[in-house]
Amino acid sequence: MSMQVTRRHLCDNMTTNLPLSADQIASHNAALIDALHDDYDSLGRQLARRGVKIDALKAKVAAFSVAVPSWGSGRGGTRFAKYPIAGEPTNIHEKLEDCAVVHQLSTVTPRVSPHFPWDKVSDYGALKDEAAALGLGFDAVNSNTFQDQPGQAHSYNTGSLASTLEATRQQAVEHNIECIEIGRKLGSNALTVWVGDGTNFPGQQDLGASLDRYLEAAAQIYAALPADWRMLLEHKMFEPAFYSTVISDWGSSILAAQELGPKAQCLVDLGHHAPNVNIEQIVARLHRFGKLGGFHFNDSKYGDDDLDSGSINPHQLFLVFNELVEAELHPRQGFNPAYMIDQSHNVTDPIESMLSSAEAIAAAYVKASLVDRETLHAAQAANDTMMAFQALRRAYNIDVAPILAMARMEAGGAIDVLAAYRDSGYRARKAQERKSVGVGAGIV
Repeated sequence: MSMQVTRRHLCDNMTTNLPLSADQIASHNAALIDALHDDYDSLGRQLARRGVKIDALKAKVAAFSVAVPSWGSGRGGTRFAKYPIAGEPTNIHEKLEDCAVVHQLSTVTPRVSPHFPWDKVSDYGALKDEAAALGLGFDAVNSNTFQDQPGQAHSYNTGSLASTLEATRQQAVEHNIECIEIGRKLGSNALTVWVGDGTNFPGQQDLGASLDRYLEAAAQIYAALPADWRMLLEHKMFEPAFYSTVISDWGSSILAAQELGPKAQCLVDLGHHAPNVNIEQIVARLHRFGKLGGFHFNDSKYGDDDLDSGSINPHQLFLVFNELVEAELHPRQGFNPAYMIDQSHNVTDPIESMLSSAEAIAAAYVKASLVDRETLHAAQAANDTMMAFQALRRAYNIDVAPILAMARMEAGGAIDVLAAYRDSGYRARKAQERKSVGVGAGIV
């Protein structure tokens, strides 16, 4: 689940049903390989002057991976409308196929994070085998107690884990435990818990009592975790509750995780913060206390925008990874962050957005790995502000695209992921094969 876990090679014997033609990808690469070698060799000479071996960096990115969400393969939307596209997936089987396209081209997304009940099936063993045939495994499972489902006994309009109604809280607990059981069948080892519980009016609920109810219910879920599982607590500043949210910030999240126990950790969604919050400092703080559980990567301009990773503030993404690389070099017990893309593709082809985001995330990791740590630490110790900043800036300014492309090609992926995807005609084929999802409404 982490950047230390080697990604599945596309030539693995388990991959028997890949959605794109390997020959077509190879043909695409053949037209670009000479230019890539030229760029790679040139960058290698540049890095060698800094004492950096480019092949060692390529090996690091070859071992890097980030999960994709099953729901990320479909069109999202605004809070008011949804604009679907032809060929959009309508079930978990079609979602897996689209996620396999992302991994086949990018080679860094070997796991899918499912969401229940959206992705429910009758046979999870068969679903696991289906994913394996596509070169995929499963990441953390996600519960849904922020929407009412058909036939549901109790509405979540009063909240879920923090609801004032005991029967509703118990329903939410039981759903999360059901997700754990599904995850065990899929080979997952983590449960992500996000609740939309909160208030829209002052005085609507007792703010202290609502947190107590959340902790009591979350403790029941925690008690059901298998020994090797983690419970990732996700916070969100606002939406759907606009006056107060029960788990609204990293402080609430870490306090809840500390109270629940060592298997509970904090999940950081890059969009779930107030504007201009120093997210990289939060990363360092959570690592310091052994509660850094993982990330949902996206980008934000105003609030919880769920924009494509690196599309607004790629420098912030680099600074987050700078702290992660520092943590990787000085790990604390249990350091194994789960990385996942979590964004809403309102106006783009979701596959293209996930391909673009996967490349931006991998690039941030490589750039952070290029930071001269010795120079940085020496400047920090000497209070040499400018030289410490320049140690970061020199790494950030390097174009690491040739390293990413070479690692992709050697793993069976595409040198130019977006061009290869468009040349494949995959979306047009699926538009002919799949039924329409309808216009819909809202972000899901």
